[in-house]
Amino acid sequence: MTERPVGVLRAAACGWTTHDVHGLLRSAPRGRRVFPANVFHWSGPDRSVLFDTGYAPLPWRTGVAGWLYRRLLPPVVPPGGTLADAVDTDGVTHVVLSHLHPDHVGGLAAVPHARVLVTEGVARSIARPQVLAGQLRGLLPAGLVDRLLVVPDSAFAPAPSGPLAAVGLATADPFEDGRTRLVRLPGHADGHIGVLVEDRVLLAADAAWSRDLLGRERDLRLLPRTVAHDAGAQRDTAERLLALERAGVRLLFSHDEHRTGVDLLADDDEDRGGP
Repeated sequence: MTERPVGVLRAAACGWTTHDVHGLLRSAPRGRRVFPANVFHWSGPDRSVLFDTGYAPLPWRTGVAGWLYRRLLPPVVPPGGTLADAVDTDGVTHVVLSHLHPDHVGGLAAVPHARVLVTEGVARSIARPQVLAGQLRGLLPAGLVDRLLVVPDSAFAPAPSGPLAAVGLATADPFEDGRTRLVRLPGHADGHIGVLVEDRVLLAADAAWSRDLLGRERDLRLLPRTVAHDAGAQRDTAERLLALERAGVRLLFSHDEHRTGVDLLADDDEDRGGP
């Protein structure tokens, strides 16, 4: 029998964008598709952890770079659709940032007292945001550097056992209890990571645009391949994630549709046929 989860995991879409999938993949049919900017919230007995923060409310004060980004991936943030509307931000103790793109960092200002966990790669991006890498300095709140908890590269090591060990994904356990472990998912952005929640659900961020596009990275068009931090590593990560899913770990990506108002860990029990 699968061990009952200790915490509760919920998802909320904090804005969305649209994109022609044919513009991403050569083999995809034409047509614009909605890609939600999801945040995930795990609340346990001793901490409350957000994984990413969605889009910032409009308008943005990000200059020409922000204008160009909005032309390419137009964000929509409806009234009542921000992080502050979706989550009890006062209770959040920690934020884990998968990477520094606008649809993941926009809600940071809504959690001014939470510590922010980042990898060395993400810390580099915070210190020197790169417009060509889709990083907008104007979306980063004042005082962010003082709240950072940088998880060093040396803290990541091969998982000692279980499905992650079998597929060769490196993990770090900054809370030292195995409940919310960071997982290196290289390729999409410098320092890109996911979070393994209670050894059953992997929050896989932007390792793929969506679950149905996972494993189709060789079919990506030139622009999405060019803007990836490391296209070869992205393909390798995708293969490892497919193997991880076959081993029984559920993958949740940031831009898929997810059920809201439910505990996704309990929902995982239903998917497994558990009691």
